[in-house]
Amino acid sequence: MTKASGIDNGQRRLNGPQTSGRNYRNLSEARFDTATDEDVAVPMRDGVQLRADVHRPAEPGRYPVLIAASPYPRQIQNSGAPLGFVEAGASDFFVPRGYVHVIANCRGTGGSDGVFGFFDGQERQDMYDLVEWAAAQPWSDGNVGMVGISYFAMTQMEAAVGRPPHLKAIMPIAGSFDLYDAAMHHGLASISFLTPFLYMVGMTSGRTNAFWRSTLLKAVSALLRTPAIHKKFETANGEAALTGLRALLKLHHDPHPWDDLWRAIIVEHPLRDAWWDERNLMPLLERVEVPVYLGCDWQNVPLHLPATFPTLQGLVNSKHVQTVMLGEHGLAWPWESLHIEALAWFDHWLKGHDTGILEGPKFRYVIPEAEGWHAADSWPVAGTAHRAFALRADGGLSDEEGPSGDRTLMVLGGGVNRPQVSKTDPPASLVWQTPPLAEDVDMVGDIELQLDAASTAPDTAWIAVLQDVDAEGKTTEVTAGYLRAGLRKVDEDLSRTGAPVLACRTFEAVPIGETVRYRIPLVANARRFKAGHQIRLHLTSDDQDPTTPASMTFRHANVGMSCLNRVRSSSRVLLPIVGASA
Repeated sequence: MTKASGIDNGQRRLNGPQTSGRNYRNLSEARFDTATDEDVAVPMRDGVQLRADVHRPAEPGRYPVLIAASPYPRQIQNSGAPLGFVEAGASDFFVPRGYVHVIANCRGTGGSDGVFGFFDGQERQDMYDLVEWAAAQPWSDGNVGMVGISYFAMTQMEAAVGRPPHLKAIMPIAGSFDLYDAAMHHGLASISFLTPFLYMVGMTSGRTNAFWRSTLLKAVSALLRTPAIHKKFETANGEAALTGLRALLKLHHDPHPWDDLWRAIIVEHPLRDAWWDERNLMPLLERVEVPVYLGCDWQNVPLHLPATFPTLQGLVNSKHVQTVMLGEHGLAWPWESLHIEALAWFDHWLKGHDTGILEGPKFRYVIPEAEGWHAADSWPVAGTAHRAFALRADGGLSDEEGPSGDRTLMVLGGGVNRPQVSKTDPPASLVWQTPPLAEDVDMVGDIELQLDAASTAPDTAWIAVLQDVDAEGKTTEVTAGYLRAGLRKVDEDLSRTGAPVLACRTFEAVPIGETVRYRIPLVANARRFKAGHQIRLHLTSDDQDPTTPASMTFRHANVGMSCLNRVRSSSRVLLPIVGASA
């Protein structure tokens, strides 16, 4: 009997939701055994060779190919490890169903030649060459797709903008396609992610097959894949993954190019410039013609979720685009969710099967805390309108502003040589919240904080977190927005209500003591705030304190200036409420 993963009896059980709530037809069945060719050399146009593991049906023949490429160690992508970089998809799902699964390392990683450039123009050329190489192999029928989440999703879009002739469809779930947007959060460096990420890729890239293919790691993999242990990983989330990355900070990595890249991001390029432009695919999305299946989980606020909706709107020339938005634990590690959905997608585009994947509305989503799946024909979804909540002087969050006034928070820069805070200090953060809700309130769409504030410094940070507070006082982070005050200039031509676009190309000092209106985009999201719950907005200018709310515990480098920040009651947060009047 063929060894395969899936959802049927006798198969290794996959974790996570497997479809967008639909049933499909004519799906490829698991009938092939698997053969693997390790460390295959893949030549690039400049003579550099990438390394790939080729997992293919053991029966000789020509098959469609699914490529998964990243800087992460390809050797452990099928290990079953609950790590935030095991994201290529399950070879034991795709190969038995008649696909070749090529897992490749980007240049400068995992034994591939060259120097890693972190989502640069060279990487785009490499992805083009990788697709065309796969199409020409004796086990390939010339139909190539790409699969995988996170960085594996990013390389899919890199390939697609280059238009390799044999690329037929992609499924870039949870990807970031503008590196500045993912790393710098409108001028605030996402340091809790960037440092562990670069250290991790540097450390893993320095390891050889003697480590990755060792007897010890094979034994660990066998243990991790036992059903009882594997089942526990279906709730492995971003916070757990980040904790795992932090554990790698003390391990050795070569300074070049990893420390060079860290310095380029954190020190040398605080504003958008040519360095970042090379790493931004958004202006190139109009070049994408192949079918694209986008998606993300609503909880991935500080990393991949922000790119989802601008990408959806930028794919104007793709043959077909559809989107799936998942709830909590929709993309746990190792990544195994949506594999049935992927099979229906690639069976249609690479094998010509009538699976039903294109039927019905193209935007399918869950609303966290609500039941079932929802569907819409476009984004933003119809039937919603922005409701303005005032940030009241008394700490309330409501339709009415009430008596005008302001509230003050204090932020301290580094090196102030103060052993402890004083009882007379203003708070380091402020909260506004609604009374308990009389009925369920559904929110789906773009969110904007219109903040009227004055500062005693020429620059500061604004970090806003929207929360759901239940009847017992337990808080859940729903979404967040970030802005370095000196980068507040809005591109009015590209903006709309609820979704301001910040250029982040020029710094403009904050006029000290004067009230300034900031338009701060919170990452678009969805939530059912249940009756009896309260909606809370948390605002701070420094989230380094571990007690300060932070989505997925991603925190930011401090702007470095001590100041008092006064928030006026004329400020508003615009929430997209289902059924609200415009």
